[in-house]
This record gives sequence, structure tokens and C-alpha cells, in this order.
Amino acid sequence: MNLYAKSRRHFLIIAAMVAGLALAGCSTLNAVTALLGNQVNFTAPQLQQSLNRNFPKHYDKLGGLVSMTLLNPRLSIPQGSNRLRLDFDVGLGALGSDSSRPSGHFALTSALRFDTGTRGLHLQDPTIEQVDVPALGGMMNSSARGLINTWLADYARDEPVYRFDNSLLDRLGSRRIGRTDIENGQVVVHLGDN
Repeated sequence: MNLYAKSRRHFLIIAAMVAGLALAGCSTLNAVTALLGNQVNFTAPQLQQSLNRNFPKHYDKLGGLVSMTLLNPRLSIPQGSNRLRLDFDVGLGALGSDSSRPSGHFALTSALRFDTGTRGLHLQDPTIEQVDVPALGGMMNSSARGLINTWLADYARDEPVYRFDNSLLDRLGSRRIGRTDIENGQVVVHLGDN
């Protein structure tokens, strides 16, 4: 075998190995997150994918006299912001009318926190930024605002925007999960030693 053929064979083997590692790395990053030193980074599309699995959500109040359905969550991280933005379509119903179709829209911004009980990232200090419900004259009445505020408090307390899966927790080992920041268009979870 001449030197050229031998070099080419080695090059092809190395290229195949690099391509295999790159593909494995891409699927790992898409499936979980990027673990970089003392932090775990999440992108908006990763969080969006998690939200898509958990919506629509339906809520009743006053024994079903008033109902609300949240649909089509859209998550973004505005450039230069330290808060994420969530936009929802909202369906409102009263006295048994259907709330499964959008009748308006609202948006909120929020920081995030890690909760050990749910092993997930939850809203922290959410603020309603925009409400547009044409059926109510574009503005929210007190019942609708009460429903959204009640939902927001319950959601922030009980339901994660993103839940850490077992493979990520295994990769973290005994490292302590610290504060969560939103910076440079990503969610950054800082890690420490136990």
C-alpha cells in the first residue's frame, strides 16, 4: 500500500469518527442541554418544545360558571433581556360556553428558578405585560383578570416550564443546582459542588 493510499485511509477513518461524534453530540444537545463547566444552558426552542407537550390547559372557576383555556404557548427570550417572554392564546367561557377556541391573547415576562421538588424550571416573579381580549372590549374584566392571575400564581408554583430529565440529572451527579439566569438569549443554570 503506497503512502498516499495509507494517508487517505487514515483520513477517512478519522473523518468518519469525527462525523459520528458530531452527530452524537448534536442529538445529545437537542435532546437535553449543553453542559458547560459549571453551568447548564437551555435555548428557547428547548423550552418551547417542553411547553408544547403541556398545553392546552383548561381551568374552571365558580363551579364551571367561568372557564379559561390557555392555548398555543410561544416562548421567546428578547435580545438583551434577563426575562423570558411567554405569549398565550386564551379562550374564555361563561355559563357553559366553549372556551376551547381562542378569544384573545395575553403575554407575560418572567425570570426562572429551579425547584427541587419538580426537578424543573419554574416562573419566578411573572408579570402580565399585555392583554387583548376583543370579546371583552379589548380589556379584561375583573373575572377574566382574576382567572389569569390565579392561573399564573398556581402555574408558577406547581408546574415547570421545563423539567430536567433523568439523563441530565445523571450527568450532573452530586452537583448542586444554584441560581438560574437568563443571559445572551439563553437560560443558564449555575452549578456548584455539594
